[in-house]
Amino acid sequence: MFYTCGPNEAMVVSGCGRSPPLMIAGGRVFVLPCIQKIQRISLNTLTLNVKSDKVYTRHGVPISVTGIAQVKIQGQNKEMLATACQMFMGKSEREISEIALETLEGHQRAIIAHLTVEEIYQDRKKFSEQVFKVASSDLVNMGIGVVSYTLKDVHDDQDYLNSLGKARTAQVQKDARIGEAQYKRDSVIKEARAMQEKVSAQYKNEIEMAKAQRDYELKKAAYDKEVNAKKAESEMAYQLQVAKTKQCIEEEKMQVMVVERTQQIMLQEQEIIRKEKELEAKVMKPADAERYRLEKLAEAQRAQLIMEAEAEAESIKMKGEAEAFATEAKGRAEAEQMAKKAEAFKQYKEGAMVDLLLEKLPLMAEAISQPLSHAQKITMVSSGGSEVGAAKLAGEVLDIMTRVPSALEKLTGIDISQVFCISKGQMNKICLS
Repeated sequence: MFYTCGPNEAMVVSGCGRSPPLMIAGGRVFVLPCIQKIQRISLNTLTLNVKSDKVYTRHGVPISVTGIAQVKIQGQNKEMLATACQMFMGKSEREISEIALETLEGHQRAIIAHLTVEEIYQDRKKFSEQVFKVASSDLVNMGIGVVSYTLKDVHDDQDYLNSLGKARTAQVQKDARIGEAQYKRDSVIKEARAMQEKVSAQYKNEIEMAKAQRDYELKKAAYDKEVNAKKAESEMAYQLQVAKTKQCIEEEKMQVMVVERTQQIMLQEQEIIRKEKELEAKVMKPADAERYRLEKLAEAQRAQLIMEAEAEAESIKMKGEAEAFATEAKGRAEAEQMAKKAEAFKQYKEGAMVDLLLEKLPLMAEAISQPLSHAQKITMVSSGGSEVGAAKLAGEVLDIMTRVPSALEKLTGIDISQVFCISKGQMNKICLS
C-alpha cells in the first residue's frame, strides 16, 4: 500500500527489509502490510511560553522573566530526524512541547542566576542570545531546533525595577538642568566671540585693502619692468636674427664646398677603380694564368711521382714475395734434407752418428787451435825431461783431441774407438790440416 504525508510531518517505515528504518519527510512510500509498520511524527513549529517566576539574580534580587520560543523537529536533517524519532515517536505535540519547555525554562533560570537585574533589563538582546545559544546546543541532541527566542517580559515584586526607573528619571532631569545652564553659558561666550570676530574682521579688511594697494603698485612696477625687458629683447632678437641669417648664408656656402669636394672624391674613386681594372687586365690576369699553368704542372709531377712510387712499391712487393718464395723453397729443401738425415740416422744409428762426428772433428780441432794462430809470442819453459817448441805445442793439441772421444761417449753413450779406430798419426794429420 502507498502512504503519503505533507511537508509538516514525517513517516517512519520499519519491519522486514527496513533495517535501519526508512524516514521520509513530506512524500510517499510503499509499505507491505503485516510485515512492515508505518509511524508518523509531526514537524509543526511549536510555540512555547517560557516563564521563570521569582528567580534570584547574581545579586540576590528575585525577578520573574517570560520568554517566547519557537521550536520544531528538523525534518531535513536526517541525523536530527532519527534522534527525534528515537525520543518522541508515539508522543503527541503537547508532550513534545512540555519536554522542550522544561528544557528551555531550566536554561533560562540558569542564565538569570548568572546575571544582574540591570544586565537583563538594559540589554535584553544579549540575554536572549545567551538563552538561544545554550538551549539550542542542548535541544539539538534531542533532534529539536530552536527557531527563535525573544524576551517578552521582566518584572519583580520588590519594586526594584521601579526604583531603577526613578533613579534614571532623576538623572535625566539633572542632566537636563545642567544642559540648560551649559547652553546659556555657551550662548554668552558665542556672542562675545562674535563681537571679537566682527572687530577682527574689520581690521583684517583694512589690512587687506592696504595689501591690495601694495600689490597693485608692485605688480605695476613688475609689468613696467617686463615691458622694458620685452622691448630690449625685441631689439636683441633683431640683431640675433641678422647674425643667424649671416650664419645660414655661411653654412650654405660650406655645404656647396662639401658637395664640390664630394664630387671630386667620387671622381678620384672612379679613377682608382679604372686603374685597378686596368692593372687586373694587364698584370693580374696573366699572373693568374701563369699560376694556373704552374699549379697544373705541379699536379702532373705529383701524379707522376705517386705513380712511380706506387710502381716501385709494387716492384719491392713482388721482389719480397719472390725472396719469400725462394726462402720458403730453401727451407723446404733443408727440411727434406734434415728429414732424410733423420731417416738415415734412424736406419744406421751409431754408424751415421760416428760419420757425422768424424766430419765435425776437423772443425773442432780448428776451433781448439784457433787461439794459437792469433798469438804473437809464446814463451815456453821446460824442465829438461820433455819435448819443447812446436812438438810440445802440437802434442798438447793432440792430447786435447784424444779427450774428445771420452767426452762424446759421456754425452752420447757411443764409444768411437770401438766403431772406428783412429791412429795417432791420423790424428796428427787431422790436427795439421
